[in-house]
Amino acid sequence: MCVKEEYGQRGTREVPEKIIPAVVKFYDIAGLVKGASQGEGLGNQFLNHIREVDAIVQVVRDFNDENVIRAGSTEPKNDMEIINTELILADLQVVSKRVERFGSELKKFKTSENIKKMAVYEKLEKNLNEGKLASEVEFTEDDLEVIKDLNLLTLKPMFYVLNIDERNLGKDDVRTDDMGGKQWVSLSAKIESELSSLDEVDAALYMKELGITESGLDKVIKKGYEMLGLHTFLTAGPKEVRAWTMKKGTKAPQAAGVIHTDFERGFISAEVVSYDPLVKVGSWKKAKDEGLIRMEGKGYIMRDGDVVEFHFSV
Repeated sequence: MCVKEEYGQRGTREVPEKIIPAVVKFYDIAGLVKGASQGEGLGNQFLNHIREVDAIVQVVRDFNDENVIRAGSTEPKNDMEIINTELILADLQVVSKRVERFGSELKKFKTSENIKKMAVYEKLEKNLNEGKLASEVEFTEDDLEVIKDLNLLTLKPMFYVLNIDERNLGKDDVRTDDMGGKQWVSLSAKIESELSSLDEVDAALYMKELGITESGLDKVIKKGYEMLGLHTFLTAGPKEVRAWTMKKGTKAPQAAGVIHTDFERGFISAEVVSYDPLVKVGSWKKAKDEGLIRMEGKGYIMRDGDVVEFHFSV
């Protein structure tokens, strides 16, 4: 974080050379078509790509424009059903192979542990055959450990992005009834394209004209953080100000390990202040003088927006 009292012309330290925001990577993959699990469209190539991601974002069309041609319906519900069916079918192939292979193994090694594993595999196969996503099936923590190595597509966190007509911007209740409790956000790809070509000031003015307070991209990023259970903490110095991503519930030593494994191994303590109070007083020194900076130990659970200086010894 750069503040006037410590950096720049009025301070004694130089402006940081780098300001590095937190990063969420989105992989834009061509649309999934009916029959993908059997090789249609990009087929298995598509499915292999998304097996490596942490969450799935389905972008579905929810606007009518005769200048934008597409086959089939423009109802998002239909697209979601097609996509989810193909994901289920892809997972079913994987699970059915596991059931077949593990069944042969069970005949040779009929232990109580293997019998329990087989029951989990068969339960999963049954529910997939009934058209359920793996995430909709009730599993215990032990069950989830059994199927972890399958890397199931339908077990991944998932939310939906409705690409809406610009006249519906700000009307976030438009599809509430149709989404059936699913996690979703709405945006207009057309407006997002226009915003991306503007600088920060002009983009803010344009959003004000449209009656929206944040871009669709920001909404997607926030939803992604929420779905994955992520928080951000900050480190600041004369050379670099940087945001780091961590899981909710991360303790201070593990947060230090996000920066470098040596920091976690040699963790001693952490000086911590919340972002808003630090910005309000204007500098780390003033925050310390006013008693805003806390010394935290190994048991401290990091909070979203913490600004921290780790102390360690290696």
